[in-house]
Amino acid sequence: MEKLKEFSSNYPNLIAGIKLAFFLYLFFLSLQLMGDSMKLFGKDFANTLIQTTSNPFVGLFIGILATSVVQSSSSTTSIVVGMVAAGALNIQGAIPIIMGANIGTSITNTIASLPQINRSNEFKRAFAAATVHDFFNFLAVIVIFPIQVATNFLDVASEALAKSFQNVGGLDFLSPVKAITKPVSKEFIALMQSGIGDGTLYKWIALIAALAILFIALKYMTVSLKVLIISKAKAWFDEILFKTAPRAFVVGLLLTVLVQSSSITTSLVVPMAGAGLLTLIQIFPYTLGSNIGTTVTALLAALITGSISALAVAFAHLLFNISGIIFWWPFKKFPLFLADKFAEYSIKNKLIPVAYILILFFIIPVLVIYLVN
Repeated sequence: MEKLKEFSSNYPNLIAGIKLAFFLYLFFLSLQLMGDSMKLFGKDFANTLIQTTSNPFVGLFIGILATSVVQSSSSTTSIVVGMVAAGALNIQGAIPIIMGANIGTSITNTIASLPQINRSNEFKRAFAAATVHDFFNFLAVIVIFPIQVATNFLDVASEALAKSFQNVGGLDFLSPVKAITKPVSKEFIALMQSGIGDGTLYKWIALIAALAILFIALKYMTVSLKVLIISKAKAWFDEILFKTAPRAFVVGLLLTVLVQSSSITTSLVVPMAGAGLLTLIQIFPYTLGSNIGTTVTALLAALITGSISALAVAFAHLLFNISGIIFWWPFKKFPLFLADKFAEYSIKNKLIPVAYILILFFIIPVLVIYLVN
């Protein structure tokens, strides 16, 4: 045992790499198991889910609430991709959930600013750095959501992209992964069925197990990647990585692709902003880059499923974020102004940031889902 601990401390990157490979496999397995278990429920289950999200406004708030609870847009988008691949959700119903997930994911970096709440100047900087991500995502939804409802442009464009990807053999890219996950998934479901019986209980257990594995895999994938990447990048942030806006954007994009969590990469800069190492203007393009980077998880999940519809949803997530950036980057002064003024207002009453998190991310979504649906 002592030798194992000594080896781990001497070779942390090797251990992190092994853990990453293991949890990456679990992530792939969870998607396969989720798709297989959902198919067991049949058409009635699919119809119920589709009807639940047939109102795009409700779907938007389902995305906000679900992501706020699990604090991971990667988890939400991966689940949505798996549901679409299994036929339990259509593309049109999935897109508003994906938009809501973009808003919900910003809860993590907002919470990350709260430990500095007793130090007014630090908290003002940290809270502004956290909420600039929130405001950008709100504004993107305010502009793009009505256009999507009116024209369905994300659905049309993403399906065209997905079909072109299929034509060049893109969906065969990760077929070996399917070969090593499908037998395990089938065996697990067969074991549940033989142990529990032919009722619906074994189907629910298989689905819950798939979701549990997904959350665990994503959590520990990001932990392993954090060890491998973020510790090395941290020292360069102020001096090199944030020197220009395009560079900060690329850093946010690449770091989020590597870490597979926009929550981690955006939360990382909050204490740096609080300490005065980074300015709000430097952080803004970085958060936009992280929004693009986080779409890679859904794209990876879609490739695993081999479903055109699932890939179309993943592309819709990417196109939504690109559309938001195209629209709001030229008007960046507006989200920057909102974040700065809200932070200034929040230091006057410490209950405001807490109320903001509870009301926006939990109370309003619950009320909308309950009253509108």
